[in-house]
Amino acid sequence: MQTRFTPKQLADPSTARSNEILRSCVHCGFCTATCPTYQVLGDELDSPRGRIYLIKDMLENGRPADEKTVKHIDRCLSCLACMTTCPSGVHYMHLVDHAREYIEQTYRRPWSDRALRWILARILPYPTRFRLALLGAKIGRPFAVLMPDARLKAMLEMAPKTIPPVSRNDDPQVFPAEGGRRMRVALMTGCAQKALNTDINDATIRLLTRLGCDVVIAEGAGCCGALTHHMGKTRESHATAARNIRAWHREMTGEGLEAVVINTSGCGTTVKDYGHMFRNAPLAAEARAISGIAMDVSELLMKLDVPQGGAKDLTVAYHAACSLQHGQQIKTYPKVLLKRAGFAVVEPADSHLCCGSAGTYNLMQPGISRQLKDRKVRTLEAKAPDIIAAGNIGCMMQIGSATGIPVVHTVELIDWATGGPRPPALG
Repeated sequence: MQTRFTPKQLADPSTARSNEILRSCVHCGFCTATCPTYQVLGDELDSPRGRIYLIKDMLENGRPADEKTVKHIDRCLSCLACMTTCPSGVHYMHLVDHAREYIEQTYRRPWSDRALRWILARILPYPTRFRLALLGAKIGRPFAVLMPDARLKAMLEMAPKTIPPVSRNDDPQVFPAEGGRRMRVALMTGCAQKALNTDINDATIRLLTRLGCDVVIAEGAGCCGALTHHMGKTRESHATAARNIRAWHREMTGEGLEAVVINTSGCGTTVKDYGHMFRNAPLAAEARAISGIAMDVSELLMKLDVPQGGAKDLTVAYHAACSLQHGQQIKTYPKVLLKRAGFAVVEPADSHLCCGSAGTYNLMQPGISRQLKDRKVRTLEAKAPDIIAAGNIGCMMQIGSATGIPVVHTVELIDWATGGPRPPALG
């Protein structure tokens, strides 16, 4: 794609990066075949190629974002299926991230949009606040039908039936390896996950210590910054990410770390991109170091050689989270691990398509999100599984809200198969 940025525009590192990405696009349209929003809406501007044209026009002309551009960029899930499909290697993630930051700086949203985004940015990354909000939503859920705004209704419906008690395992501490120590790793405990489902971190700690890891919960680490990053709120997201970088780097330069382990794939995609996010910041070297050792829990488990489990009379439908299969290009490890643990593993049709969760997308675009959720649940239930497994809390909540089949994290099943307790979600 030909671009016409001026030398002054290209002096901005974000614009220079976007220029590189735009020039790599050859207009082939392969991305439209795997874009969930294009399949649902059928509008070229709701495909990656269409959004690339809109972003190019906006950035190249240096004009403030307009309502049309914002509408179609907001509808993007950032599922990154287009990056998996693209034969030219267009790094759409960095391009749309820049576009969202630019929109945040140049476009004044309607007051209701501003209020919703402010609330989400002030609540979701903070577990205590989020717990209180979930309690309020649980109380208000019977009145959801009265809500005039579909987004407010979606927020009320998000509340789980039960809100788990706080797990003290998420407090800063070190869990020593059982037997001889093979590795020392930091576990990212996350933010929303600590309020929605404490079983995941508990199972991860049990499993990793059983396999010979010292597991560090680092002082000062918390939200990865993804939620605000995808809203274009760069200052807030970078402040959050910087706290993680400093916390984990202290451990690296102290007793040492072989890995930063992440069991929420949406967070993992962001942490692995810290090197890019901070490339021009004082923390650039530390950010690159952290990104270099960041691993999804399935990556680490493949290195640790999970023992073979006996055959179980249970069929697991594996849902591949977009942030794992597209964002991190991890496609086989979870299935290999589940099979090794003794489960029969099946995959739904169109497993490359998003479930519609996508961070806060299900709250800000509830109509499109619901269509994607319904389609994903239909394809999963068509496999008649006993259990649905996923590697991302957002997907688990999204799918679990529309099916009676238990939805658990992949690591919970592997923990159970190797000596841990039965996942509570299985009853």
